[in-house]
Amino acid sequence: MPSPEVVAEPLVVLLGKTVESAGSPVFVALDGRSGAGKSTLAATVKSVLARVAVQVTVIEGDQFYAGGSAATWDARSAEDKVANAMDWRRQHRVLSDLRNHGVATWNSFDWESDDWDAEPTPLGSEPISAEAADIVLLEGAYSARPELHELVDLRVLLDTPIEVGRQQLLDREGDAYRDDWESRWSEAEDLYFGHIMAPDRFDSVVSKAGLQRTKT
Repeated sequence: MPSPEVVAEPLVVLLGKTVESAGSPVFVALDGRSGAGKSTLAATVKSVLARVAVQVTVIEGDQFYAGGSAATWDARSAEDKVANAMDWRRQHRVLSDLRNHGVATWNSFDWESDDWDAEPTPLGSEPISAEAADIVLLEGAYSARPELHELVDLRVLLDTPIEVGRQQLLDREGDAYRDDWESRWSEAEDLYFGHIMAPDRFDSVVSKAGLQRTKT
């Protein structure tokens, strides 16, 4: 199994060249299925680029989870789940503020709330702020959705085999997570990554084997 830095290296090189040629900030969406390793890749890219004085602001997509009860989600179609899994309108506002003003503030979904699956969506009481850097990287499933394309310069897919991602989810969340996740989210991810944002719609595709393809 390659180390995180080995996996990140081709993307690090690509982003460094993009900043050098296009100037900054460069806005990047790092998308991929649940359990693919997006958070690890984003953190590694940030750490490695910092060594060459390229600063990266990472925005965690999970902070924009839209919330809702199990009954609400189970009643929705795959299309509705894709449209509503993440609050892309708040993501849009954050990216727009960073582009236009260099700073953005938002309240994260409160994963520690006793009523985390309640409606309305529980948000943390302490606002989060971020400043634009050389690279602004929004990481998380659905981060490259079409509604955000006007604000994103580079759409990157982390292409991890489904069975590997599922195992990583199980390792992270435990066996009790399997049936609940499979029944609620696999159909939505199949629709999104199979049709709405199929691999050929991304600017670059990265896997643990390296940079598979790039349009830049």
